[in-house]
Amino acid sequence: MPARIVIADDEPIIRLDLRELLTSLGYDVVGEAADGRTALELVSKLKPDLVILDIKMPEIDGIDAAETITREGLAPVVLLTAYSERDLVERAKRAGVAGYLIKPFRESEIMPVIELALAQFHEMQRLERQVVELQEALEARKVIERAKGILMQVHGLSEAEAFQRMRRLSMDKRKPMREIAEAILLAHQIESSS
Repeated sequence: MPARIVIADDEPIIRLDLRELLTSLGYDVVGEAADGRTALELVSKLKPDLVILDIKMPEIDGIDAAETITREGLAPVVLLTAYSERDLVERAKRAGVAGYLIKPFRESEIMPVIELALAQFHEMQRLERQVVELQEALEARKVIERAKGILMQVHGLSEAEAFQRMRRLSMDKRKPMREIAEAILLAHQIESSS
């Protein structure tokens, strides 16, 4: 599947050239916009793999649009501009832009920028998923440890026996250990408040 790209530039001739170039490189241009607001709407609706935005556009400039797209994790953004001023580059960095191309761009420059931006975005998504999974595992471990402590205290079990009991319940009920631990904590809380 070719990468699906939304492009936005207020100059129709630039959009046309960019679309033709991207298509010749094997990419699929799924949407075009002449201003930042329309670009944001298209990105939200079309869910492209990558967005190429001109910096200087009416309504919402490319950097502000890029910041919204990046913050919402919609797609990596490559900025296209005739300006290489340091303050624009700094704003682009803060906005989380994945690539920066200076007009007039050459065909040989665009593909590496796009491919690196896509790879970087996918790696970031993978790392974010991994962080979430680790946080969930840590939370589950905390709940299991508390439930194990209650079983040890209430039933006079060793740590290994308490864990084994929870594991057996988990297998018998076909429920994750965390659910078993939460049920033990809830039951203990109800008994304690009676």
